[in-house]
Amino acid sequence: MQRKTNTEPLPHDVIEHILEKLDVKTVLKFKLVSKQWNSTIQSRWFQERQLIHRKQSGNPDVLLVSILTNSISLEAMRTLVLGSSVSLKIPTPWENIYYNVGNYSCDGLVCLYDALVSNPNIVVNPSTRWHRAFPYSTYQLLKMRGKLKESAHLGFGKDKINGTYKPVWLYNSDELCLNNKNNNAPTVCEVFDFTSNAWRYVVPASPYPIYSWQDPVYLDGSLHWFTKDETMVLTLDLQSETFQVMSKTPFVRRKDSRRKVGMCNLADRLCVFEEKWANQMIWSFDSDQKIWKKIYSIDRLMTSPINTSLSLKPLAVVDNGKLLVCEAAGIGVELLIYDPQTKSYDLAYTCNDYMTASHLCYFQSLISIF
Repeated sequence: MQRKTNTEPLPHDVIEHILEKLDVKTVLKFKLVSKQWNSTIQSRWFQERQLIHRKQSGNPDVLLVSILTNSISLEAMRTLVLGSSVSLKIPTPWENIYYNVGNYSCDGLVCLYDALVSNPNIVVNPSTRWHRAFPYSTYQLLKMRGKLKESAHLGFGKDKINGTYKPVWLYNSDELCLNNKNNNAPTVCEVFDFTSNAWRYVVPASPYPIYSWQDPVYLDGSLHWFTKDETMVLTLDLQSETFQVMSKTPFVRRKDSRRKVGMCNLADRLCVFEEKWANQMIWSFDSDQKIWKKIYSIDRLMTSPINTSLSLKPLAVVDNGKLLVCEAAGIGVELLIYDPQTKSYDLAYTCNDYMTASHLCYFQSLISIF
């Protein structure tokens, strides 16, 4: 007897579960299979599920933004897969433009801005190459006109309740070279709304001045800064757009500490770090007990006997508790993987260029903003 061949297709929900587990590059190819597949892949529900699987599948990728090469030419972006010695250029429409970027991505999206305020702000998905430009804030226009004493850093995060993404400028009022007698607030906060394509002020802004040199750190629906007068963490809830002080950090602020302390997001935990001579300590905030717990203590003389003038920049927790860090090394930058068990490190990647603008970790996603 001839066996009857089953030509019935798989149920679409089964197909969805299969597609969710694929990488972005492969998923994009399947958009051409049918209108139904294309509609599924473009749905926000599917994109969020794909991102969850990506985060569960392994280590993040590393994004290198605005590399000045030895040939004195600018590249917009490169990406590095951990475990590989090769970095791949990401083609973009804005080659030969220098951009700044914060130290963490949000859902695979990265927010870029020009510190010299000569090019538009851009939010980009490095995996799909989707991007969207958005206008300057009042802060940037003041910066362009020389009305600011110091430079602040742009924050970028997500309102988890409404699912909206928000670029944020927070800067100190006393940094404005203007007459602010009628402005008693110590800070000014601007938030961009992608729906109206416009900036608006958050009132009241933070009651605490901040350290403007710090990159805001995004975590779990909020942005975080160091306060200026005391060593505390200031939090902006992106849903309610209200500020509160979380906790004092375990170290005391010093006037010369700009290059010795910092804040980061490690494995979805808010962390702060400080270097004292040849030791760098990293603490994680326990949100249940409201205390800081030391999670790493790095002997810099062992991991980096040559250069201890700058702190290591923690990027991500990888390979079951190992720490991926970035370190300036002469005219280049090295990515190191520190093993707290053996107190040793492996070289993950070396960039032998004159300068790299920034390194950050991200998980590939299909998400965009419209």
